[in-house]
Amino acid sequence: MDDLFALSANLGTTFKLLTSLAIGLLLGIQRERTPSAKAGMRTFALVALFGTVSGLIADAAANAWIVAAGLVLVGLMIIAAYHHAEDAHEGDSGTTTVIAVLLCYGLGVMVWYDRSQLAVAVGIVATVLLQFKTELHGFSERLSGQDLASVLQFAVLSFIILPLLPDEGFDRYRVLNPHHIWLMVVLVSGISLAGYLALRLAGAKRSLPLVGAFGGLVSSTATTLVYARQAAVHSAMAPVGGAIVSIANLVVLVRLGVVSAVVAPAALPVMLPVLASGLAFGVVPLAWRMRTLMEKSELQVPQLDNPTNLRVAIGFGALYALILFGSAWLAERAGSQGLYAIAIPSGFTDVDAITLSSLTLFNGATVSAAVAARVVGLAYASNAAFKLALLFFLGGRELFKQCAPAFVASVIGIGAGIILFA
Repeated sequence: MDDLFALSANLGTTFKLLTSLAIGLLLGIQRERTPSAKAGMRTFALVALFGTVSGLIADAAANAWIVAAGLVLVGLMIIAAYHHAEDAHEGDSGTTTVIAVLLCYGLGVMVWYDRSQLAVAVGIVATVLLQFKTELHGFSERLSGQDLASVLQFAVLSFIILPLLPDEGFDRYRVLNPHHIWLMVVLVSGISLAGYLALRLAGAKRSLPLVGAFGGLVSSTATTLVYARQAAVHSAMAPVGGAIVSIANLVVLVRLGVVSAVVAPAALPVMLPVLASGLAFGVVPLAWRMRTLMEKSELQVPQLDNPTNLRVAIGFGALYALILFGSAWLAERAGSQGLYAIAIPSGFTDVDAITLSSLTLFNGATVSAAVAARVVGLAYASNAAFKLALLFFLGGRELFKQCAPAFVASVIGIGAGIILFA
C-alpha cells in the first residue's frame, strides 16, 4: 500500500513538472520569435520548471521564503542579461521579457500548489498579449481621449459606485433598491459602451449593417436624430441614412433580448418569440432595400455622445427608478392596465427603462411574463412611432419613406408575436 501511495505521489509530481514545462515552452516559443528578447524556449522552460521545483522544496523544507528567493534570483538573472546587452548596445530594455520571465516562474509555482488550470489559462492569455503586440498598439492608437474616458467612467460606475450602494428596497413596494437600480445602469451602460467603442473603431468605410448595428447598440434614438439631420441637409443621404436607421431600430430588439436573458431568463420563453417576431418581420423590407445599397463605400459614422458619463448614468437611473416605482404603484391599483398606460410615454424616449422595470416586476412575481412582453412590445411600438415622427419632421419625406416599411413591419411583427405567444 505504501508503494502505491509513493507511486501516486511520483506520478502527480511528474504531471506537475510536465505542465510547467508546457507553460514554459508556450511562452518561450513566442519570445523565441522576438529578436531582441534575451530569453527563448529553453530559458522559459527552465524558469517554469524552477518555479515548480522551488514550490516542491519550499513544501519539503516548510519554508515559504524559498519561493520568494527563487523569484528574486530569476529577476536578477534576467535583469543582468539585459543590463549587459545595454552596455554592449545590443538591444532595448526588454521590460516585457523581464516581466514574462517572472510571470513564468510564478506560473510554475502555481502548478506545484495545485493551480494548474489557472496557471495554464494565465499562460495562454500572456502568450496572446505577447504575440499581438502590433495589433494592441494599433488599437491603443485608434482610441481617442474620450474613448479612454468612457472606459474609465464605466469602471467608476461598475467598481466604485456599485459596491457602495445598499442592497435593499426602501419603499413600500421594495422596488427602489439602490444597488439593483445602479446594476441596471451598469448593464445598459456596458452594452452601450461596447457599441460605442465598436462604432468608433469601425471607421467610416465599414458596411451598412455594421454601422447600423453599432448605432443601435449605443442609442437608436441618437442614431435616428443624426441621420435625420444629415438627410435634411443632403437629400442624397436619405437612402443610406434610411438603411442605417432601420437597422439600428431592429437591433433594439436584439438588445432587449440580451437584457431579458441577463435580468429575467425565466421570461425568455415568452419574451424571446415576441421580440424575434418583430425582428423577422422588420428584416424582410429592410433586406429588399439593402440589395442596392451594399455597394456604397463612403458612409457617415454618427457622432454619438459618450454613453457612460456620470450625468447620463444618473439620468437613466432616475428614469428607471421613477418608471419602476410608477409601474409598481399602477400595478397595485390598476393591474396590467396601469403598466400598459405607463409604457406608451416611457417608450417615447427610452425602451430600456420600461423593459427593465417590467422584468423586475416579473422577477418579483408582480406581473406575468406575458404582461411583461406586452408592455415591452407596446413601449417598442411607441418608440418606433416617435422615431418615425422625428424622421418625418426633421429628415423629410424621402427619409421617412425609406424607414417606414421596416419600422411598421417590425411593429406588426411584435403585435403578431404578442397574439401568438403572449
